[in-house]
Amino acid sequence: MTRRLTPLFVLPLFFFAACGGDDGMPAEDPQATVMNAELPEDKRAWLANLREPCGQAFPGQLERAPETSTMLEGEELLVVYFDVCEEDEVRLPFHIEQMDGEWDRSRTWIFRPHDDGTIELRHDHRLPDGSEDEGSTWYGAFTVAEGTANQQEFIREELRDGVATGWRVIIEPGVRYVYGTIRDGEWNWRVDFDLSEPMDSPPPPAWGYEDGAGPPR
Repeated sequence: MTRRLTPLFVLPLFFFAACGGDDGMPAEDPQATVMNAELPEDKRAWLANLREPCGQAFPGQLERAPETSTMLEGEELLVVYFDVCEEDEVRLPFHIEQMDGEWDRSRTWIFRPHDDGTIELRHDHRLPDGSEDEGSTWYGAFTVAEGTANQQEFIREELRDGVATGWRVIIEPGVRYVYGTIRDGEWNWRVDFDLSEPMDSPPPPAWGYEDGAGPPR
């Protein structure tokens, strides 16, 4: 298909740094050993669905944001690329075509299964030279409850005002991919990608991944 250039209201670069949690602090670069362990059925099925669109890229748009937010730029194009779909890691680079026509390729969502039966979500933030965006990277969380083949939630241990925060990720192959933050179980931010029609070709590698190197395992 021809890439759709319909105006899309998307999240600017600094929103995804804010998604590190209500305190805005990133997590340490994950170093735990990732295992091909026996995951619960819901998580095995969810990861299988997440790998289904591998090698394809899709456009998306913002569906929900706080009323007080001033972080929207307007008509940038938002793209998710199902890039790496291995047994022990799934990587989804996130790309924004900015209003001046330049591309921001600084963000990658990373999902890893662990030997304790959980799935980990991390956000790898890079600068244009490929180096880590110190202070704004590696935040994330683990699944802490049963999900479904289409939906998993990644909840932070930290609580603010006694309210749990985290991320909800929905994957329905051929239909939609949904990523967003949640607070007390309700959507705070939400971005939807249409998986019914892939773009003609995938985007270039995310910053820091040009040589095929990935983050530490």
